[in-house]
Amino acid sequence: MQQNKFDILDSLCDKNVLYAEDEEGIREVIIEILELFFAKVVSVENGLEALNEMSNNNYDVLIFDVSMPKLDGIETIRKIRKTNKKIPIIILSAHTEQEYLWKVIELKITKYLAKPCDKTTFIDALELASLELMDFNKKIKLHENCIYNPFNRTLNFNEKSIKLSKNESKLLEYFIKHTNQIVTFDKIYNYLWEFDTPSKEAIKFIVKGLRKKIGRDMIKNIYGEGYIYKNV
Repeated sequence: MQQNKFDILDSLCDKNVLYAEDEEGIREVIIEILELFFAKVVSVENGLEALNEMSNNNYDVLIFDVSMPKLDGIETIRKIRKTNKKIPIIILSAHTEQEYLWKVIELKITKYLAKPCDKTTFIDALELASLELMDFNKKIKLHENCIYNPFNRTLNFNEKSIKLSKNESKLLEYFIKHTNQIVTFDKIYNYLWEFDTPSKEAIKFIVKGLRKKIGRDMIKNIYGEGYIYKNV
């Protein structure tokens, strides 16, 4: 069954977005929209600040203006693409000249939006970014009888559909990205809870729920340190 727009956008609720725009009025309006969908929204005023943020923090989606002081959006994206080929990037720009459009084609832009754009058009662009993050409904095989769909946070286990909670899906995706690596309690704290400091029991509770749904053998305890996720 086809997902509706807000089901798709719901997949952004645990993602981080970096927004670069030097015009304060536009920035405030866009930030209000972004905060409806993303877990974390960080805004900067120029390309150099954007590069600094990218070097120090992890982001899932980028939204850049073209004309910015110090380093414009095109050059900023060109530098980012040297090391990151896949991150979805949306451009918001007053420039609609052909020369700008040709420049961004080679930079693998998710969407090029002309200012001013309406809210519906902008949300449509966020939907494309969401689909791109999920490889357009990518499914991950955890083991022979278990398929995980990050698009809708659902497991298909022995042909039975099982819904994961937000924290369960977020932790599972983190484990998958770090397969066969020890994931410490501190790393899990920092990933799941940016500001809160829950007890270790809160992590154990989430892991316990995951084990019931995907099988106990996939997540091993590392005494005193954390866990290790292994494909079986």
